[in-house]
Amino acid sequence: MTRPWHAPAGSGPWASIDPAAIAHNLAWLRRRLSAAEAGTPPPRLWAVVKADAYGHGLHHALGALDGSDGIAVATLDDAVRSRGLGWRHPIMLLSAVGLDPAVLGDPALGELHIVIDDEAALRRLEDMRASLPRVHAWLRHAGRLRSQGFDDSGYAAAFGRLHALARAGALAAAGHLHHYAMAEDPQALAAERQAFAQATAGLPGPHSTGNSAALCGNAPCPTHAAGHWLRCGLALYGASAVPGRNGAQLGLRPAMSLHARLLGIRRVAAGQTVGYGDGYRAPRDTCIGVVGIGYGHGVPRGLWRHGHVLAGDGGRPVPLAGRVTMDCLTVDLGPQPAERPGDIMTLWGHAPAGAALPVETAALACDTIAAELLTGLTTRLPLLARQDA
Repeated sequence: MTRPWHAPAGSGPWASIDPAAIAHNLAWLRRRLSAAEAGTPPPRLWAVVKADAYGHGLHHALGALDGSDGIAVATLDDAVRSRGLGWRHPIMLLSAVGLDPAVLGDPALGELHIVIDDEAALRRLEDMRASLPRVHAWLRHAGRLRSQGFDDSGYAAAFGRLHALARAGALAAAGHLHHYAMAEDPQALAAERQAFAQATAGLPGPHSTGNSAALCGNAPCPTHAAGHWLRCGLALYGASAVPGRNGAQLGLRPAMSLHARLLGIRRVAAGQTVGYGDGYRAPRDTCIGVVGIGYGHGVPRGLWRHGHVLAGDGGRPVPLAGRVTMDCLTVDLGPQPAERPGDIMTLWGHAPAGAALPVETAALACDTIAAELLTGLTTRLPLLARQDA
């Protein structure tokens, strides 16, 4: 059941962002982790807000994520911006590659956690002259991803150097970080967890692991020692990383609905083609609707082959009819459509009266993942907070 809302005036498309849904999803995850810990204190939680909060807008997401223990960002600029928006909890910078450690000592950054990905970043910390008493450093284990971090053969020695900096007071603390490569596969996930445990065996410091598939999937969540942190991104925005299940089926609420206006309707005879390259041939006499959103707003061109949208307030499913263009797409409304120009069309999320089209369904139609759709919207498209009527 969705809440009532108001659509903006004008003909341009927009994304409706529901901060209450983000808060709901965070609470859902907290309950799940508490149940998995079987009475022991649950681990702390990083809410991942990279890519402008997965396309939802940091300014919309941060207030809803206040119940998390910290946020994780991709760039130092995002950390600065988050502090400017009023975030006062810890911030994790997911990579320190190329950063001068001197900039990390700015008191305005507050408690900052940085991820050390390579030898060069570790050496820069060792070579710095000033101490960073507010900075916690996490050494990345390369694991199965193997794109960043330290492999098994060099991990313990690298961590020993990082831990020495913490013991000397140059850093606040040192910990271990791992990112799963195949969390969707329970057997592969178990193997990755075991490999990380072996790489860190006997080493001091907290661990940081997790992603949405690992935390929401079918594999049981292991218990975590006190002081450990888990990271979660996609699920906080109501989308699923679990194959074969969408966010709503997990108990999550989608935080984004993507809308555009129906700009016009025209009749097409059976057998006539529509769009570039004759991409669609009308199977019968029908009405083609022109919708004011296209790949210039971030809609993948590949959506046209198998995609649907929800037409009107009621959310009637209608198929795309022809290729997505820069500024618009076309849909087959059928021979006698009830919709009229100016009506709202929903590409994913909730139509005004509540019908839902999961972003995972839209992603499947164009052979991609929900995260790509959510983060791929362009700056042409405004992000508007959903409001109660």
